Amino acid sequence: MSAVEKRRRRRGRFFTVLPVTIFVLIAVGFYWGLFNNNDGLPSALIGKAVPEFDLPPIEGRADGLSSADLKGQVSIVNVWASWCVPCRVEMPLLNELAAQDEVAIYGINYKDRPDEALGFLAELGDPYTRIGADRNGRVSIDWGVYGLPETFVIDREGRIAHKHIGPFNRRSLEEDILPVVRRLQEGAGS
Repeated sequence: MSAVEKRRRRRGRFFTVLPVTIFVLIAVGFYWGLFNNNDGLPSALIGKAVPEFDLPPIEGRADGLSSADLKGQVSIVNVWASWCVPCRVEMPLLNELAAQDEVAIYGINYKDRPDEALGFLAELGDPYTRIGADRNGRVSIDWGVYGLPETFVIDREGRIAHKHIGPFNRRSLEEDILPVVRRLQEGAGS
């Protein structure tokens, strides 16, 4: 076999392997993009005061929710809706957390019908101290919400200390959310 034939054969192998390699790299990139669950996306509102708002209660409840309610204690604000399937997933953990009475939990009900929101709470439990009805979604937009559920930890001064995007599970609750709550309750970082 001559030197020219060897080069031609190597070049042929290279051009055979190159498209396969490119395809594999693109497939890995797409796979990573689709299945990389980055719930820790930074929020521009971290460290800033919660947006000013005053939401009415869900019809059938006595108390709505306002930004003034979020001052003076460390609290959790959970943005949810009855039509949100992932909201159903995290509700047992929210109820469990509420039963421990470790931190006040407030809710913002996003673009929901009052009867459906009340039915959701009757079926799955009601962990919320107060719930504000964000019927047109404006307050949630001000909070930077772009998907449900979203959960925020609020410090004593009414500043957003942490944001969790999507439903939380026991692990993310215990490793991401509650450590922030406890640190703020102990006075560090508040």
